Amino acid sequence: MFSHIVILWTDPANPGAADEVVAGAQKLLKDIPGVTQFHVGKMVGSPRPVVDQSYQVALNVIFPNKEAEQKYQAHPQHVEFVEKYVKRLVKKIVVYDFE
Repeated sequence: MFSHIVILWTDPANPGAADEVVAGAQKLLKDIPGVTQFHVGKMVGSPRPVVDQSYQVALNVIFPNKEAEQKYQAHPQHVEFVEKYVKRLVKKIVVYDFE
């Protein structure tokens, strides 16, 4: 199994940016071949100080292996998501990949 976690900080000047990013991910990313599990959502507040609450959207995509994730990165729907949503609405991204 290969996990691909993406944390996104949206443009504060666009109050609807998080909703747009979530909708775009649902539309374009979840059905890309090789994705075995897909979850995207907005940050949920927590009283626990250890929980990072500075971001707006998180994406968790699971693949059978690294090769499937690499194909996902090059897939036209992923490229479209980056071009149409990420470049326009996101100010910062952090990615965590692990096996």
